[in-house]
Amino acid sequence: MAPKRSESPAPVVITGIAGNLGRALTRRLHVRFPIIGIDRRPFEGKPKDVEHHRIDVRRRKAEDIFRANRVGALVHLGLVHRPSRSGRAHRDQNVVGTMKLLEYCARYGVRKVVLLSSAYAYGAQPTNPNFLTEDAPLGGDLGSPEMRALIEWDMHAQSFFWKHPRIETVILRPVHVVGRSVRNAPSNYLRLTHPPTLLGFDPMIQLLHEEDLLQAIGLALEPGRRGVFNVVGPGELPLSRVLRELGRTPVPIPHFLAAPVLRQMWRLGLSDFYPGDLPHLRYACMVDGRRAREELGFRPEHTLRETIRAIL
Repeated sequence: MAPKRSESPAPVVITGIAGNLGRALTRRLHVRFPIIGIDRRPFEGKPKDVEHHRIDVRRRKAEDIFRANRVGALVHLGLVHRPSRSGRAHRDQNVVGTMKLLEYCARYGVRKVVLLSSAYAYGAQPTNPNFLTEDAPLGGDLGSPEMRALIEWDMHAQSFFWKHPRIETVILRPVHVVGRSVRNAPSNYLRLTHPPTLLGFDPMIQLLHEEDLLQAIGLALEPGRRGVFNVVGPGELPLSRVLRELGRTPVPIPHFLAAPVLRQMWRLGLSDFYPGDLPHLRYACMVDGRRAREELGFRPEHTLRETIRAIL
């Protein structure tokens, strides 16, 4: 009797594939799975065996990808995190786009969904415990349109998790992700030569190396993994220690002046510091990563110093 031919792995769809994180994840995964990318941006340096569609996830052509392929997993990295100076939220692309993707997954039998949220959604508040677990309420600043959109997005992701128990859904909430190729708000802040700080406040912060986040996504794709997981780095430090390690010279601002001054500077393009992040310069928002350690087997591979200096 001839031996049975092993079944080829089902393709993995990666949204936001043309971003720095998406390209790095593709380099890790394309040797294991067929990769189909969705991103309106061009994919520079795309491996030859990777399929890339320059389309919007909200358009019918995106559904056609799920209809025409036996998609095994979705990794959704296609959220817009960068705030706009006009103050307009990215709700339509983030929330509506994600709801469309999840609808396709349920309709066409996708077995695994990995969604990348953020520990930002918990919010930096004076009443926070030392470490927030995954069961803590999402209490980010609702006065920020970007934060409102993130919390709404995360709530939809949780709703999908409960409504579709046959789909292995993983929601990752990483702490501040940093790295040489990362261009998010925390990394941009830590790159400032003279970052603003709040006079009299020195909150504890947690950082995660971008390569450790890729490890967490890879673990989340393993069969049987499902749930909501905080993803944390190798430790926590006061903000002042992190700035000292990077050789930065902070500019302390009295709290009552910080919001109006930084808001006006942001609107005029005189500062790259987003005023909606001010609570994170005042209060801690640290999370508990035990669930990811115990259920995903996640362990950060980079030391705290390596993680901090990855910004450079």
